[in-house]
Amino acid sequence: MTSLYKISVNQSTSFEINKEQIDNLDIVKTPEGNLHLIFKSRSITAELLDSDLNSKTYVLRIRNNIFKVQINDQLDILIADMGLSEKQMDKIQSIKAPMPGLILDLMVETGQEVSENDPLLILEAMKMENIIKSPRAGIIRSVHVKKEQAIDKNTLLIEFE
Repeated sequence: MTSLYKISVNQSTSFEINKEQIDNLDIVKTPEGNLHLIFKSRSITAELLDSDLNSKTYVLRIRNNIFKVQINDQLDILIADMGLSEKQMDKIQSIKAPMPGLILDLMVETGQEVSENDPLLILEAMKMENIIKSPRAGIIRSVHVKKEQAIDKNTLLIEFE
Protein backbone atom coordinates (compact mmCIF):
# COMPACT_ATOMS: atom_id res chain seq x y z
CA MET A 1 0.00 0.00 0.00
CA THR A 2 1.44 3.36 -1.04
CA SER A 3 1.53 6.19 1.50
CA LEU A 4 -0.76 8.94 0.29
CA TYR A 5 -0.83 12.54 1.48
CA LYS A 6 -3.51 15.13 0.82
CA ILE A 7 -2.13 18.67 0.62
CA SER A 8 -4.35 21.73 0.99
CA VAL A 9 -3.02 25.19 0.09
CA ASN A 10 -4.79 28.28 1.47
CA GLN A 11 -7.90 26.12 2.01
CA SER A 12 -8.74 26.60 -1.67
CA THR A 13 -6.50 24.27 -3.64
CA SER A 14 -5.82 20.65 -2.82
CA PHE A 15 -3.94 17.78 -4.39
CA GLU A 16 -2.64 14.35 -3.49
CA ILE A 17 0.96 13.21 -3.48
CA ASN A 18 2.46 9.83 -2.68
CA LYS A 19 5.69 8.84 -0.91
CA GLU A 20 7.51 8.12 -4.18
CA GLN A 21 6.72 11.59 -5.52
CA ILE A 22 7.97 13.15 -2.27
CA ASP A 23 11.20 11.13 -2.46
CA ASN A 24 11.74 12.40 -6.02
CA LEU A 25 11.37 16.09 -5.08
CA ASP A 26 14.56 18.12 -5.40
CA ILE A 27 14.52 20.07 -2.11
CA VAL A 28 17.55 21.43 -0.25
CA LYS A 29 17.66 23.41 2.99
CA THR A 30 19.80 26.53 2.51
CA PRO A 31 22.28 27.85 5.09
CA GLU A 32 19.84 30.70 5.80
CA GLY A 33 17.20 28.16 6.82
CA ASN A 34 15.07 28.54 3.70
CA LEU A 35 14.07 25.76 1.34
CA HIS A 36 15.29 25.65 -2.25
CA LEU A 37 13.45 23.39 -4.66
CA ILE A 38 13.30 22.74 -8.35
CA PHE A 39 9.80 22.24 -9.68
CA LYS A 40 9.04 21.81 -13.39
CA SER A 41 12.57 23.02 -14.23
CA ARG A 42 12.04 26.22 -12.20
CA SER A 43 14.11 27.24 -9.17
CA ILE A 44 11.98 28.24 -6.18
CA THR A 45 13.04 29.55 -2.77
CA ALA A 46 10.56 29.18 0.08
CA GLU A 47 10.85 30.73 3.54
CA LEU A 48 9.21 28.82 6.37
CA LEU A 49 7.38 31.47 8.44
CA ASP A 50 5.50 29.23 10.86
CA SER A 51 4.87 25.56 11.54
CA ASP A 52 2.52 23.62 13.78
CA LEU A 53 3.55 19.99 13.89
CA ASN A 54 0.40 18.93 15.80
CA SER A 55 -1.97 20.19 13.13
CA LYS A 56 0.55 19.58 10.31
CA THR A 57 0.14 23.17 9.14
CA TYR A 58 2.92 25.28 7.66
CA VAL A 59 3.09 28.89 6.49
CA LEU A 60 5.49 29.59 3.62
CA ARG A 61 6.55 32.73 1.77
CA ILE A 62 7.34 32.21 -1.91
CA ARG A 63 8.11 35.33 -3.98
CA ASN A 64 6.29 37.61 -1.49
CA ASN A 65 3.20 35.38 -1.56
CA ILE A 66 2.06 33.69 1.66
CA PHE A 67 0.82 30.10 1.50
CA LYS A 68 -0.79 28.17 4.35
CA VAL A 69 -0.18 24.48 3.70
CA GLN A 70 -2.06 21.70 5.51
CA ILE A 71 -0.75 18.13 5.13
CA ASN A 72 -3.01 15.16 5.86
CA ASP A 73 -1.68 11.61 5.91
CA GLN A 74 -3.69 8.41 5.49
CA LEU A 75 -4.78 8.37 9.14
CA ASP A 76 -6.03 11.98 8.94
CA ILE A 77 -7.95 11.12 5.76
CA LEU A 78 -9.49 8.03 7.38
CA ILE A 79 -10.53 9.98 10.49
CA ALA A 80 -12.20 12.64 8.34
CA ASP A 81 -13.96 9.97 6.22
CA MET A 82 -15.32 8.38 9.41
CA GLY A 83 -16.76 11.75 10.49
CA LEU A 84 -14.54 12.00 13.55
CA SER A 85 -12.71 15.20 12.68
CA GLU A 86 -12.73 18.14 15.11
CA LYS A 87 -15.16 20.00 12.87
CA GLN A 88 -17.56 17.06 13.09
CA MET A 89 -17.17 16.89 16.88
CA ASP A 90 -18.30 20.54 17.10
CA LYS A 91 -21.59 19.51 15.44
CA ILE A 92 -22.53 17.01 18.17
CA GLN A 93 -25.85 18.25 19.55
CA SER A 94 -26.76 15.51 22.02
CA ILE A 95 -25.39 12.66 24.09
CA LYS A 96 -27.15 9.31 24.35
CA ALA A 97 -26.46 6.52 26.80
CA PRO A 98 -23.80 4.14 25.45
CA MET A 99 -25.25 1.31 27.60
CA PRO A 100 -28.09 0.65 30.04
CA GLY A 101 -27.44 1.63 33.64
CA LEU A 102 -28.18 3.91 36.56
CA ILE A 103 -27.44 7.65 36.74
CA LEU A 104 -25.33 8.03 39.90
CA ASP A 105 -24.52 11.72 39.65
CA LEU A 106 -25.18 14.76 37.44
CA MET A 107 -22.43 17.36 37.25
CA VAL A 108 -24.18 19.83 34.92
CA GLU A 109 -27.46 21.67 34.63
CA THR A 110 -29.39 23.49 31.93
CA GLY A 111 -27.67 26.69 30.79
CA GLN A 112 -24.26 25.70 32.12
CA GLU A 113 -21.21 26.27 29.93
CA VAL A 114 -18.88 23.29 29.56
CA SER A 115 -15.51 22.66 27.96
CA GLU A 116 -14.44 19.63 25.98
CA ASN A 117 -13.76 16.66 28.29
CA ASP A 118 -15.60 18.18 31.28
CA PRO A 119 -17.40 15.46 33.26
CA LEU A 120 -21.16 15.61 32.67
CA LEU A 121 -22.53 12.64 34.62
CA ILE A 122 -21.66 9.28 36.15
CA LEU A 123 -23.39 6.23 34.73
CA GLU A 124 -23.21 2.97 36.65
CA ALA A 125 -23.32 -0.07 34.39
CA MET A 126 -22.39 -3.66 35.32
CA LYS A 127 -21.16 -2.47 38.75
CA MET A 128 -18.71 -0.02 37.13
CA GLU A 129 -18.87 3.75 37.32
CA ASN A 130 -18.48 5.38 33.90
CA ILE A 131 -17.81 9.11 33.70
CA ILE A 132 -19.51 10.55 30.62
CA LYS A 133 -17.48 13.55 29.42
CA SER A 134 -18.39 16.38 27.10
CA PRO A 135 -17.30 15.72 23.49
CA ARG A 136 -17.10 19.47 22.82
CA ALA A 137 -17.28 22.92 24.35
CA GLY A 138 -20.75 24.42 24.52
CA ILE A 139 -23.76 25.29 26.60
CA ILE A 140 -26.13 22.66 28.00
CA ARG A 141 -29.57 23.13 26.42
CA SER A 142 -31.29 20.47 28.51
CA VAL A 143 -30.64 17.54 30.82
CA HIS A 144 -33.08 14.69 30.16
CA VAL A 145 -32.25 12.42 33.11
CA LYS A 146 -32.26 12.64 36.90
CA LYS A 147 -30.00 11.29 39.59
CA GLU A 148 -30.84 7.66 40.53
CA GLN A 149 -32.78 7.19 37.26
CA ALA A 150 -32.44 3.82 35.51
CA ILE A 151 -31.93 4.21 31.76
CA ASP A 152 -31.74 2.06 28.65
CA LYS A 153 -29.11 2.11 25.94
CA ASN A 154 -29.54 5.12 23.58
CA THR A 155 -31.59 7.09 26.13
CA LEU A 156 -31.18 10.82 25.43
CA LEU A 157 -29.08 12.19 28.29
CA ILE A 158 -28.02 15.74 27.43
CA GLU A 159 -28.55 18.23 24.59
CA PHE A 160 -26.25 21.11 23.62
CA GLU A 161 -27.24 24.52 22.26
